[in-house]
Amino acid sequence: MGDRFRVTLAQLNPTVGDIAGNAALARAAWEQGKTAGADLVALPEMFVTGYNAQDLVMKPAFHTAAMRAVQNLAADCADGPALAIGAPWAEGAELFNAYLICKGGQITSRCLKHHLPNETVFDEVRIFDAGPLGGPYSVGSTRIGSPICEDAWHEDVAETLAETGAEFLLVPNGSPYYRDKFETRLNHMVARVVETDLPLIYLNMVGGQDDQVFDGGSFVLNPGGQMMVQLPALEEAVVHVDLENGSQGWRALEGPFTKHPDAMEQDYQVMVLALRDYLRKAGFSKVLLGLSGGIDSAIVATIATDAIGADNVRCVMLPSEYTSQQSLEDAKSVAENLGCRYDFVPISEGRAAITNTLAPLFEGMAPDLTEENIQSRLRGLLLMALSNKFGEMLLTTGNKSEVAVGYATIYGDMSGGYNPIKDMYKTRVFAACRWRNGTHRDWMKGPSGEVIPVRVIEKPPSAELREDQKDSDSLPDYPVLDGILEILVDDDGSIEDCVAAGFDRADAKKVEHLLYISEYKRFQSAPGARLSKKAFWLDRRYPIVNRWRDTT
Repeated sequence: MGDRFRVTLAQLNPTVGDIAGNAALARAAWEQGKTAGADLVALPEMFVTGYNAQDLVMKPAFHTAAMRAVQNLAADCADGPALAIGAPWAEGAELFNAYLICKGGQITSRCLKHHLPNETVFDEVRIFDAGPLGGPYSVGSTRIGSPICEDAWHEDVAETLAETGAEFLLVPNGSPYYRDKFETRLNHMVARVVETDLPLIYLNMVGGQDDQVFDGGSFVLNPGGQMMVQLPALEEAVVHVDLENGSQGWRALEGPFTKHPDAMEQDYQVMVLALRDYLRKAGFSKVLLGLSGGIDSAIVATIATDAIGADNVRCVMLPSEYTSQQSLEDAKSVAENLGCRYDFVPISEGRAAITNTLAPLFEGMAPDLTEENIQSRLRGLLLMALSNKFGEMLLTTGNKSEVAVGYATIYGDMSGGYNPIKDMYKTRVFAACRWRNGTHRDWMKGPSGEVIPVRVIEKPPSAELREDQKDSDSLPDYPVLDGILEILVDDDGSIEDCVAAGFDRADAKKVEHLLYISEYKRFQSAPGARLSKKAFWLDRRYPIVNRWRDTT
């Protein structure tokens, strides 16, 4: 038998800005590692500050407090395994994304991130200075290399570490979710082990931060790409991983392996976790939402119930004379199926008062979109009043299709603090409802079974702001709309690309026009869970005023 080395992997959920709380989580993980006889306890990238802390990291008082917290951790964890933890690190006028190795009461080594991501949700070039290519650090007689997150997506950092004596790689990450990202990560890490012929430990954090969700899914690879350990997706875990030094060098031993769910289940769990963490980290315990009898509010109510439990979800029906009897029945059924509180608040009196107040100014003018929007804004006013009175965060319920083309009323149904389905197209909302009706997991706090009635899923979508209104009166049918949006938004495609894919040119031009003129609405909209690489906010940044149009 050769030498053994035990690493405790702490796939945990930090909170941005809670330096003391994050340090306490790290200390607790270190205690578990100490009890288990670990040689090293590892936390993810930037764990002390939480991630992605954006410009907050540049504030001197903040990164100084984070550095001090790591120094205190080092002193507290002097009589046991080494501790590796991500934190900002300032040296003179430079600020680095660092991975700090603590042993014997001191910070004994510093790894400084070399490749700074400057795409999608990341602006690290704006925030940090690039560290030099460096060598491995020692824990006892074992030499370990730690490419920090993006560093492991490039071959130079890992190759330099291998050439300078690293015996295995430990990669700390703050890598947020987008659909099917795990395969992308795995492909990059397999490339690193093939190039270096070293075992690789990929450690990712977990938990929601604003729109982003870090999905865990940490894993361990041996040379050749054989996976020896796989941690759960979207759940915290502290796991002890053993490596053995034999005739071929270090090799990871087989450990726990958790199968990851499919893309639909991951999307849904991301929305649940994102909402749960957003509320918890912002200091809210209860939510409310307008429940219209339609599919979008039904899935949001279900996500909220799964996130925080039915006792903490208030559903409010705010009918007008255009609200159908079927919608009244469907909204009540959804609330009853979920076990949520259901309030009935008609808007007729308020709408009449507003109409009468404006009548002298509107005299002689025909009713139009103005009157429809009054209904939506009155509902927003009433829901915000309930939110203020009861301390419940208002959830907004616009899907990505509606958010894209502005099919929502600013200061009306766009009112709210968080939108769980902001990055889910309408056609995928239909699929998510059917999936949830047939699926229940232990992490869901809502009931099992058909919580969303089939007729809610199957009826034609309508805002019900005028007689016999249908979404298709103003927009292409959702399969067409979503297909065009996937090309224009997700693929950054052109009108010609839409036509080549079989869509009508006039439809594509209309959707593109609506997409651009709705930018001002998205700029003021609530955050929501990021499910794709082209979510509305940091992933896609367009000018609010923009006269350019694709003329092809």
